[in-house]
Amino acid sequence: MPMSGRPAEILLVEDNPGDVRLIQEALKDGKILNNLHVAGDGEQALAFLRRQGPHAHAPTPDLVLLDLNLPRKNGRETLVEIKNDPTLATVPIVILTSSQEDADTLASYQLRANCYISKPVEFEQFVKVVHSVEDFWFSIVRLPQETT
Repeated sequence: MPMSGRPAEILLVEDNPGDVRLIQEALKDGKILNNLHVAGDGEQALAFLRRQGPHAHAPTPDLVLLDLNLPRKNGRETLVEIKNDPTLATVPIVILTSSQEDADTLASYQLRANCYISKPVEFEQFVKVVHSVEDFWFSIVRLPQETT
């Protein structure tokens, strides 16, 4: 297991409570032990990632699942800030959004997202996608490890 026996730290940036519950359930039933942290908008996500305020002891996520359509600071703005911050730039960002627009896909990759996935509408497909993300990022890919 690439995480050296520790749980994978995942930050989900999602404002839709229904999608949060689906992802929580899918990850709970998955193969990889994980700690899922949830931020409801881009500002909360950046505070978590930068360990600000109530997130002073937050772990650095191994993976961020980022929705594009968020209140306050949208996913694109959040992605730019993450990728332009030298301390956060190596954290893999998976865009997980309802948008199937080619322009959103292109813009996300231009902003250095590591992956772009459109959320399926059907429950079974949604769970399958979350399990695929989990399998790929935590069973196949070698992730950067913190050296602090």
